[in-house]
Formats: sequence, structure tokens, C-alpha cells
Amino acid sequence: MEVVQSHRKSSSNNVIVSTLPLYRSAPPLEVRLEDFELFAMDRLRVLKGISDGLGRGKKPEEMEKLIADLWKANMRHPQANEEANNDIISHFVLRLVYCRTEELRKWFLSIETTLFRYRFRFESSEAQRALMSEFKLPYKAVSNAEFESVKDKLGQVARSMGQTLAAADAIFYKVPFEEVPELVAGRRVFIHKGHAYVAMNQVVSLVVTQFRSYLSKALILTNRKWTSTVREQEKDRLAPIVEALCTSYLGPDYSQPNEVGEISLKDIYQIAKTSFPLCMRHLFEKVREDHHLKHGGRMQLGLFLKGVGLKLDDALAFWKAEFSPKVSAERFDKEYAYNIRHNYGREGKRTDYTPYSCQKIISSTPGVGDHHGCPYRHFSEENLRAALVRMGVSSRAVEDVMDKVRNRHYQLACTLTFEAVHGSSCDAGINHPNQYFIDSQRILQPKVDDVNSLSFLGALCESTLV
Repeated sequence: MEVVQSHRKSSSNNVIVSTLPLYRSAPPLEVRLEDFELFAMDRLRVLKGISDGLGRGKKPEEMEKLIADLWKANMRHPQANEEANNDIISHFVLRLVYCRTEELRKWFLSIETTLFRYRFRFESSEAQRALMSEFKLPYKAVSNAEFESVKDKLGQVARSMGQTLAAADAIFYKVPFEEVPELVAGRRVFIHKGHAYVAMNQVVSLVVTQFRSYLSKALILTNRKWTSTVREQEKDRLAPIVEALCTSYLGPDYSQPNEVGEISLKDIYQIAKTSFPLCMRHLFEKVREDHHLKHGGRMQLGLFLKGVGLKLDDALAFWKAEFSPKVSAERFDKEYAYNIRHNYGREGKRTDYTPYSCQKIISSTPGVGDHHGCPYRHFSEENLRAALVRMGVSSRAVEDVMDKVRNRHYQLACTLTFEAVHGSSCDAGINHPNQYFIDSQRILQPKVDDVNSLSFLGALCESTLV
């Protein structure tokens, strides 16, 4: 079934149809469970890429390229009708996923609106006018006579933005100024008698305002329906998928060590100081200080250590040694060793468990006495500042990190920490603690190899002189 027609002129009535849907109603399609999840994850990659770009302060032209690339990589399909179907299905699946709490709704509303804004800008002016008609916006184009009367003022506004006024084909709409607050705040429109003159290339602000308002209301209604009926009806089928999708990790699998290779027990203490992200460094320090961690902390750190290459025998030796001041060898073997072997797939179902992603760690809820979770989200400001200073983050960089934390960009805060500690950019952003470790080792290992090479050359020169 073709949900959205391709962007073209209809031969019968010469009407332009846009490829950009308004998501007014869910498509009457049969969707397999695997496609339900697959389509959602494809769109989620786009939305999270947009979120990262906004958090890093990318300029509008950079965001335009980023969104085009993200859409092409994750949503593009050779057949236009299939792409349209995937577009609408994935939106409604994620609407269901992100309707469930105020925080989730706020994030989804913001990023979907941004995606809509840029996709609208990609459309032709004819398709944009068609979309305005679909929204039933009560605005008519300014007449030629009225345009001539304000042309000089419109030209001044255009020149102030470094643009020119193309009078020959210029189309302006006169709207109440309160309906385009972002254009008024940016001094990008001429205002006269309570009305703003909005150029055709600015109507995105009008349409986006309508889209955001509609989607905000739709999310509330979806939440009510999910809470009242759907969640219970689908508790064994859809509910587990829906509830897991918002914390889904979309990157590489770190269940096995990759190019960094295996890490020996004797190396782990030094590497923890140089290449562990703050969440794992905190847990590592706590287990050495308290000689114990609760279950959540053991799982988070244990799977991370497995992913960085610590072998099972070394993992057992590490935990046993660190717990020994408080836990006897016999008790350790009885109460703790099984879970460690279980994480490595040697007990129970013999599942090869994957280290926790940033999303999973951020969404956790540590209780009193717990040390797992994301420091950028769960630490007090005072404790976080102190931890960053201990990692060697400069005072200026600390302020940048705290700014991201205050705006709830926790992964970007971790990315800035990485860049400050290593003196190297991380354009991809940090999405997984094991990614942090691998990227750190890539930067630091060549320096170690250089030192080893110099030592070797020095020894060789000394032997030659002798």
C-alpha cells in the first residue's frame, strides 16, 4: 500500500503533492513485529544523530547536511512508496515509544520537529505551498499592490540578513506577529500594525509551529490510550519492544574485545586511570576503596571489563582480590563467582552478555549505596566537578561539561570530557563506555609505542658505543 505519493505534478489536475507526510493518522497496514522494531531503530538513528548535532552546536547549514546524510543512510529506499511507508510506520512506532513520560515526550517532540523543519526546507516552493494548504493555514499571499507599498522595508530586512529581495517572484504572507516568535526575535521580518510579513523562504516557521502543536497534543492522546488499554492488551507482545526501544543501543557490539585485544590483570589498574570513562572509573575506584559493590555496580563494571578484554580467569581473580578484605574466599565462590561466569556465558543459558550502553546506564535508577549509573546525570554538581578535576579536566572545560549536563546532554558531556582529557576531538560522540575505552587506547597506544621505540634505540646506541 502506498501511503504517501511521490513529489510530482498530477497529470489530471496539475496539483503538486509533497513527499513529506504530516502524520495525521496511522497507516492501515499489517506490520510484522521484526519490521516494527527495525523501522523504529532506523528512524531512531536519525533522531539521535540530530540530537547529537544540536547538542554540539552545529550551524544550520551543517545541520542541513547532517540530516540529509542521516536520512539517506538510514531511511532511504529505492522504491519511493516503500520509503514513504517506512517513514510513517517508524514515526508512529516511536510516537508510541516516546509518549510514555514527560521527559520522553519532550525529547521526541523537539527532535521530530527539527527533522520536519529541515525536510520541509528540502521541498520545492510548490510543495511547501501544498503543505500549507494541508495545514489549512488561513493566510493569503500579499497582493502586488501591498507588496509595492512595503517593498523598501522588506528590502531593508533582507539586506540586514545578507540577502536580496527578489521582487520579480517574491511571495509574502501577512500573519499576526505572535505566530512567528522566532522570526520576530531574530529580527528577520518586517512588522507593521501587528502583522509580520513572512517571505516564502520563511514559511517553515508557520508550518513548524502548527506541526509542533499537533504532535504535542497527539503524544498526550497516545499516552492516554497506551496507559488505559494498549499496554495491558499488548503486555506479552508489543509492550516489551516499546519499553526497550527508547534505551536501545544502535552502535557496534562490544560483547567481545576487538582491535585493542585482551587486557591482562596486571595492566588493568594503570589503564583504568587513563582510558576508563568516568562511570567506569568511579566504579573501579569504589570497589578498590570499599572492597564491595552492589549488584548493579558489579554488572555495569563487570560487563565493561569483559568488553575491554579481561579474560574470565583474570576477572575472577580481580573481583576475588578486591572483595577479600570483606568477603572470604569460600563465600566469594559461593555467592559471587557464579554471576561472573554467567556474564561470560559459562553458566545458565550460556548467553554472551553485552556491556551496557550509555543509554542503558543513563536510564538506570541507582538507589542509596549504589554507585552505578551515569555520573553526569546522577552525581551532584559538586561531586561531578570534583571528579572531573581528578581526571585532569581543565577549569574551562569543566564549565563546558557542566553546561551540557544542565541541558541534559549527558553523552555530549562525556564526549567533552574525553576531548579535554585526550586533547583530541571525538566527532562521532561517545555512545558507549567501551567505545570511550577503545578510542582512548587508539590515541594513547601510539604514544606508548613511540616511547618503547625510543627506549629500544637508546639501548641500541649504547651497545654500539660500547
